[in-house]
Amino acid sequence: MTKVSSSTSDTADYRSLTAEQLLAVLAEKDAELLIAAEEQQSAKQAAEHAKLIIAERDKRLRAQHNTIILLEEKLRLANLRKFAASSEKLSFQVELFDEVEMEAALSDLEEQLPEENVEADAEAPSRATRKRRNRGFSEGLPRKRIELCLGDEEKAGASTTFFSKVKEELEYIPAQLNVLEYWQEKAVFEQDGVDHIVAADRPAHPLNKCSAHISLLTYILIAKYADGLPLYRLEGILKRYGNPVSRSNMAQWVIRLSEVFAPLIQRLREVQNSGTYLNADETRIQVLKEDGRSAQADKWMWLTYGGPPDKPSVLYEYDPSRAGTVPERLLENFTGILQADGYSGYAAICRKNSLTRIGCWDHARRKFVEATRIADNKKAKGKVSKADVALGYIRKLYRIESALKEVSDAERYRKRQELSVPVLNEFKVWLDKNQSKVMKGSQTRLAIDYTLNQWEYLIGYCERGDLNISNARAENAIRPFAVGRKAWLFADTAHGARASATCYSLIETAKANQLEPYAYIRYVLEHIGNADTQDSIDALLPWNVPMEENLKNAQAYD
Repeated sequence: MTKVSSSTSDTADYRSLTAEQLLAVLAEKDAELLIAAEEQQSAKQAAEHAKLIIAERDKRLRAQHNTIILLEEKLRLANLRKFAASSEKLSFQVELFDEVEMEAALSDLEEQLPEENVEADAEAPSRATRKRRNRGFSEGLPRKRIELCLGDEEKAGASTTFFSKVKEELEYIPAQLNVLEYWQEKAVFEQDGVDHIVAADRPAHPLNKCSAHISLLTYILIAKYADGLPLYRLEGILKRYGNPVSRSNMAQWVIRLSEVFAPLIQRLREVQNSGTYLNADETRIQVLKEDGRSAQADKWMWLTYGGPPDKPSVLYEYDPSRAGTVPERLLENFTGILQADGYSGYAAICRKNSLTRIGCWDHARRKFVEATRIADNKKAKGKVSKADVALGYIRKLYRIESALKEVSDAERYRKRQELSVPVLNEFKVWLDKNQSKVMKGSQTRLAIDYTLNQWEYLIGYCERGDLNISNARAENAIRPFAVGRKAWLFADTAHGARASATCYSLIETAKANQLEPYAYIRYVLEHIGNADTQDSIDALLPWNVPMEENLKNAQAYD
């Protein structure tokens, strides 16, 4: 049988081949095509596998790159929070989004103010005059006249002499400790052969048997809770004044006083919850000895600010828990509007009491500010970031509120609907559009997510004219506690933490009612020993304290 070469050309003449030879050629061709197809398929699979490997590698590299970016961002954020100034002002703040239209709207708003406000502004001093430094001293301070006289020889032959004031100085009189000795006069009466003694009344003392005068107790409370001095420093100060007072004694006095103040605090809570608008916040406090919790575990100081418009109060409450049961207890009888940050613990009391909850734009703004401040400036190269754009919208909202500061609640509501609501609607569209364009986990994405999640609460301030755009009232009220905490660092026991809450409540409530704290605390201590009825407790509420007497006490005792 004739063998057919495998290299036979496709165009070769197969006519001379037998049928058997032709079948052999066809079988050889089929084998070659099958091998080629297998090689092509194998090469394709190898290429696809290589692509998958490359894609997986690129995916891992992108994930690692994003992780590095997020870690660098978190590092910058940690350094910012630890070392940088806490101010939210930025060195670069852009004016965005139709600034001309905004200025025109604000100008129109000022022109529409009531006539009396315009006249008042016209009569008010200019900005330069308002900022002029006042070099005089308070008119309420006592004054001593010191006459600098000429000698007899110097004024001999003068037709007349006169005095002219050439200088004022502020004198400081250091504190001092005195020992008050109480001698009680007693009279002896003889009746039916039995002696009967009548003694003069002793002044009521809130702690009964206590070696500290009311003035010293007041000083301790003000120094620790208004001025942020820890007790060990007060111990040294009093020792310099001539008599040491141990910090353990002072701590016991504070705790005992908090129990004396309890009925007054309870009454303040009742009055506060009778209002219709309340601000709430909470912050950490370290308590070393708390049952069931380690010294390092977070415990919480809660704050509520509110009450009727003419009876504001600032109330602190210590609780080791941050659960929703705490605001349920504090706001048990409150029905109205609650303004707080995004913490979910307030949700239960809002559902239970059907409260209207509104949010805080300060919190949303702060997150965008942090995103802007930790941005990689080397890569940004002056470009406006999405966080800058968001801040532009928020700044417009705050500028509107600044222009509406002096108008009535009704006018403020109307102008919010006219100016603020369109800005909010535009901002919401921008947030929805850009949310998916920002890397998850980045500070800008966290800020956008927070704003969108809290949106229904953030826009709530526009529903009434008497509501605030932020929860600044509560944050400002809790700041004295945060500042004091940096000095005394922690509370030893839960009793001490609760006593601190009571003292902060009275001092900050006095401030909210325009009372001098030292004078108010002393007034309460002077009268609470005899306060055994509801009416006598109500008489010690800040808005019921005689203002003139309180101011007089402030000058006499400070």
